[in-house]
Amino acid sequence: MKFRFRQPSVLPGFGLTLGFTIFYLSVIVLIPLSALFLKSTAMGWGDFWQTVTSPRVVAAYKLSFGASAVAAALNAAFGFIVAWSLVRYSFPGKRILDALVDLPFALPTAVSGIALTTIYSRNGWIGRLLEPLGIQAAFSPLGVTIALTFIGLPFVVRTLQPALQDLEAETEEAAASLGATRWQTLRRVILPTVLPSLLTGFGLAFARALGEYGSVVFIAGNMPMRTEIAPLLIVAKLEQYDYAGATAIAVVMLLISFAILLAINLVQWQASRHRMGG
Repeated sequence: MKFRFRQPSVLPGFGLTLGFTIFYLSVIVLIPLSALFLKSTAMGWGDFWQTVTSPRVVAAYKLSFGASAVAAALNAAFGFIVAWSLVRYSFPGKRILDALVDLPFALPTAVSGIALTTIYSRNGWIGRLLEPLGIQAAFSPLGVTIALTFIGLPFVVRTLQPALQDLEAETEEAAASLGATRWQTLRRVILPTVLPSLLTGFGLAFARALGEYGSVVFIAGNMPMRTEIAPLLIVAKLEQYDYAGATAIAVVMLLISFAILLAINLVQWQASRHRMGG
């Protein structure tokens, strides 16, 4: 099969639009990221490695990536339920509930952090219920995960809703008429269809959680080696005028994030290819 670089299109201006796309991405994304890498190279390999492998930085990496992954997984599971309820059911207050999903988008992150800290602290509405059980939500890694789950939910729900709307109810009825149980219909019909969108929502929530700062800084407590996230450590380096150290930490986060998101995109591509082939 002959490969054609330019695909047929009803809209003219392929060269102009492609040139604008490359220029825009270069100015907004590539050039700033290149400056980040160049700044970190000023340290020298020895200082760079010593900075990014120090125990405090490694602990911050583990908390940031671990809590982000857990929060994204929780949002993928419960966000699917929320999106399904909003798409498939009609009930009083549905539009209000649908609007509440976007609330983490609208709230300033500092306001979200203060609100979560107030609720999950020992004297808060939920924190006082968890305290007798020996569970400390605020000022702990659990609090970091809660904050990242809060800010990541809209990404999963808004990504899944169009996919679920395109999934016709007749498909489920056909599966039921062929003798499939509800669990079989969910596992073999619904999930394979919406899996690419679900992975996209997971990736977006994960990426958003990695860079979150405002809502986490209040509820985390910011204790080094325990509840200190990588973005906070970068800000601390900048406040100390250690720009090279800050960029070194940021570069490692960028590379690991890119590798994880690339893996997610490859799995998404494979899922889409398998679904279309099937």
